[in-house]
Amino acid sequence: MIDGSPYQGYLYAYPHKTAYRPLRPRPALRDVWSAEPTDALMLYLHLPFCEMRCGFCNLFTRANPPAEQVRAYLDQLRRQATRVREALGGRPGIARLAVGGGTPTYLTAGELTEMFDIVADFGAPLGAVPTAVETSPATATDDRIAVLAERGTTRVSIGVQSFLDAEAHAAGRPQKRAEVERALATIRAHDIPVLNLDLIYGIGGQTARTWAYSLDAALAWRPEEVFLYPLYVRPLTGLGRRVLPLSAAGGPAPGGPDPAVGGPDPDFGGPGAAGEDPWDAQRLALYRQGRDHLRAAGYRQLSMRHFRRADLPDDDAPDYSCQDDGMVGLGCGARSYTADLHYSFDYAVGIGQVRAIIDDYLRRPAVDFDHAEVGFRLDGTEKRRRWLVKSLLRAEGLDPAAYRDRFAADPGDDFPQLDLLAGRGWLRRDAGRLALTDAGLERSDAIGPWLVSGPVRAAMAEHVPR
Repeated sequence: MIDGSPYQGYLYAYPHKTAYRPLRPRPALRDVWSAEPTDALMLYLHLPFCEMRCGFCNLFTRANPPAEQVRAYLDQLRRQATRVREALGGRPGIARLAVGGGTPTYLTAGELTEMFDIVADFGAPLGAVPTAVETSPATATDDRIAVLAERGTTRVSIGVQSFLDAEAHAAGRPQKRAEVERALATIRAHDIPVLNLDLIYGIGGQTARTWAYSLDAALAWRPEEVFLYPLYVRPLTGLGRRVLPLSAAGGPAPGGPDPAVGGPDPDFGGPGAAGEDPWDAQRLALYRQGRDHLRAAGYRQLSMRHFRRADLPDDDAPDYSCQDDGMVGLGCGARSYTADLHYSFDYAVGIGQVRAIIDDYLRRPAVDFDHAEVGFRLDGTEKRRRWLVKSLLRAEGLDPAAYRDRFAADPGDDFPQLDLLAGRGWLRRDAGRLALTDAGLERSDAIGPWLVSGPVRAAMAEHVPR
């Protein structure tokens, strides 16, 4: 695997959601959280609705739901929030808040106000903690963004993907440049402290010139953060239903009429030596171009995908990082993390299955939210591996001293794979930390999947996409 494609899977969480299984018997949340500190949790709220389903999207979301379903979802979300709050002891401390989906701003301004009321009743001190909300060009309207600003949102993330209409369309995102610019102007007009732009590279027909054009168009807005995502094509997505290989220049293969996408890629996908596949070569070249472009423009690289303006102060809010535990989720697609259990509801990508899960969530009696439904229990070995993987995939790397304090072991003894990474020039010891080099960081989507444990990999292999 480590010698294969550099684009095998985005390990944004560990264990991966496809390793989750029904928990039988269902554990009571009161027991799950009884030994956990709840004074500085991260709260994640999930809204599974969008105005459209992008061709590359494998998120748990439904496009254009009926208005009555959105209304029912907010009602059910309030019931769930009440039960979960009680299970956590009455009023948990919330140190960070993130609202995602889906597209939260698919909700009307009035519905967004109600959503924030639910969050405030749960215990989130709106306006006093970092609060991130996702939006889209079509839904970042003045009335909606005004609600976000009024309720203390500190970060808005918008998926632009490309500033060229033809490229956005090729990625399965029909949008107009004018709509994108209007949305960005609206966000900036409301003085929300952090604007994040998502861009995608590896789109069919994309070139170094068009990629530079989108990067410069993004930088014209001086975003505080930028995420650069490689295009993936996954089962049951719009692009996954119309796949053709790419030529080395990123265009359609000879004889192919559709320039949209590259070869199929399951979550931790297929074989092939790095550099041999033309789509891999295209994505790697565009990644390096984007990385260097942002660095030259004054951005710090925080991970393979994440860049932040170097002139900004570090976030001084109570720390929550992806290695740590203490995240509570609300909504039918939200995950929760404790030290020993990661849990959620069921997961699907296909339209019919997503609708079935949302319908099931809406039918549940309130007492159902007293229990964890689907999840993965982490033993001591998996806890160590999670800490390793999620630390190593960040540019700052892993702190061996912190690892030893937490696990009473040396990371090099627990994971001899680190020697292999160092031997290839992909890992260095820097100021007492173990950090990926540039050559290693660009292979994060191969190194992460390579470090997945055997049991998690087996559970993922048994998962049937639906």
